[in-house]
Amino acid sequence: MAATSSAAAPADAYDIPWVEKYRPSRVADVVGNADAVSRLEVIARDGNMPNLILSVSAISPNTFRAHPRNTENSPRLLYSHAFLRQGPPGTGKTTSILALAHEMLGPSYREGVLELNASDDRGLDVVRNKIKMFAQKKVTLPPGRHKIVILDEADSMTTGAQQALRRTMEIYSNTTRFALACNTSSKIIEPIQSRCAIVRFSRLSDQEILGRLMVVVAAEKVPYVPEGLEAIIFTADGDMRQALNNLQATVSGFRFVNQENVFKVCDQPHPLHVKSMVKNVLDGKFDEACSGLKQLYDLGYSPTDIITTLFRVIKNYDMAEFLKLELLKETGFAHMRICDGVGSFLQLSGLLAKFALVRETAKA
Repeated sequence: MAATSSAAAPADAYDIPWVEKYRPSRVADVVGNADAVSRLEVIARDGNMPNLILSVSAISPNTFRAHPRNTENSPRLLYSHAFLRQGPPGTGKTTSILALAHEMLGPSYREGVLELNASDDRGLDVVRNKIKMFAQKKVTLPPGRHKIVILDEADSMTTGAQQALRRTMEIYSNTTRFALACNTSSKIIEPIQSRCAIVRFSRLSDQEILGRLMVVVAAEKVPYVPEGLEAIIFTADGDMRQALNNLQATVSGFRFVNQENVFKVCDQPHPLHVKSMVKNVLDGKFDEACSGLKQLYDLGYSPTDIITTLFRVIKNYDMAEFLKLELLKETGFAHMRICDGVGSFLQLSGLLAKFALVRETAKA
């Protein structure tokens, strides 16, 4: 009986994650970071010209690092690898380079691309064997194209592996290009950085995330209210991946996207509750503010969750500039202590007391 009902289940009963379902396949469809995307579009469009990917003539010097050997009139290759960096998670670094590889290589993508991410072993042996063997491999590609090695989350590679990668990048530069995506660029050794053009990605704006959410909501016929999408944008904090995951989780759990459902799924302190707490402090109702904090703490939210939401609420709260700056400063100090491991209820209560003192100082 169970087998029959299982067989009768619709084929689309188990949807693939919307992050993958709506991942852009063309560079032009990547949301946000217009400056970086426009340069990658040029590379994707003109990739059949062997040296164009590596030339600063088609790339803004404001976006790419200058190499000390480059001169203004140099017609030779200035770079041999793309290096995507300086962005928080979910801003489109991996999506951009995957879309670029698909556009450039087309049907030859499977043979012409080697992708390694943090889940793969990327130690010294992998660089010496797997990557080097791929670079040596003969592959039939469209005219003027190169093989591409994509190293996602490259900041997690060991220093030894990065050192071994240096020479490989130079020896096989005629046939193979490397693309490194990372969140912390300082963990990439300088010799590799000097061999790479640098594309900077920044956090996505609320409007950019909202635009993409509206596309997904329309495609999936999701019932929603505007406040629900606002809540998703708030919880995502500039991370497109987080926004789409939160949207899908809310739809799967409640079939309706409103503020209450979003915060149930995301399990973050409700910003209205936190805002009420801040308002009580500013109105001189310290005991009520402490009571609100105790409620949040008893619900099981970690001090990090509470103080992160508190920071974002204060940042958007309508108050005098001096007062806002002081509250943000005290929140920063408290966050530093919590990150050091002192995450007790006493620390959070002390933060509210500091807020009250700041309020009294501002009144005086």
